[in-house]
Amino acid sequence: MTVMRSIMYIPGNNPKMISKAPEIPADIITLDLEDSVPPAEKETARQLVRENLKFAGSAGAQVYVRINNWETEMTNDDLEAIVNEGLSGVTLAKTGCADDVKRLDWKLEELERRRGLQVGSVKISMLLETAKGIINAAECCLASKRNVNAIFGAVDYCRDMRVKLTSEAVEQQYARAHMAVAARMAGIVAIDAPFVDFKDMEAFKKSVVQGRQMGYEGRMIIHPGQVELANKLYAPDPADVEWAKGVVKVFEEEGIAQGKAAVSYLGKMVDTPVYLNAQDILAAQAEIDAKAKR
Repeated sequence: MTVMRSIMYIPGNNPKMISKAPEIPADIITLDLEDSVPPAEKETARQLVRENLKFAGSAGAQVYVRINNWETEMTNDDLEAIVNEGLSGVTLAKTGCADDVKRLDWKLEELERRRGLQVGSVKISMLLETAKGIINAAECCLASKRNVNAIFGAVDYCRDMRVKLTSEAVEQQYARAHMAVAARMAGIVAIDAPFVDFKDMEAFKKSVVQGRQMGYEGRMIIHPGQVELANKLYAPDPADVEWAKGVVKVFEEEGIAQGKAAVSYLGKMVDTPVYLNAQDILAAQAEIDAKAKR
């Protein structure tokens, strides 16, 4: 499994912020070519991003680039500039349907072959941030084997729906839940929307807890101050890790080894789904521990 607790966005035309990328303890650093870059700066940003792919990930983070959506007619120029060594994946802004993803998959393969990169090495992340994208979330999430996550884009979604964005997120409930289910159905990671009131850490924490109960496993981050808290909140609870260790031990020793489909642990039944859940918790913690040792 791949842990994606925090995805930090950095404007691709800002050399000062890019220079600080290795200092940010995010699981993924995303260099942005879309909304944070004005039209006149796009080409400058492409060059700056291309030159800093390896540098941005030099502390161990995966490096993604958010590219402009197909309707802008800038997507091909973005991809031509940034598909090089050091790029872990691309995030397609305003993904609306499966064909958007399939077209991106085809272009990535063409560039990988042309540049001597391993075919399939550049992964796809999708921003679902319009009514169209949310309604088509399932087909988008299934559209490519490169897909690794789907990100709920609450700001653009609310603009598209002509409603006010609030920290309470009542207006986002349907879309937020629907996208999380679609991602899980496709076996990819659901990433929650950016929390724009970045100074209100209590509200941010509350939002993360709500999202986790919907199935979200990470967060799109717009301010470095949110990264460490996101990493903590999206990591397994230490008590859950200890519980998982006990479940795995008991089920393997008293269940699997003795041909039983269910055993008891701490007064509760443990069957295969519980055992698999415990394994997932331990796998996530192992990956987090490995990251910490880098």
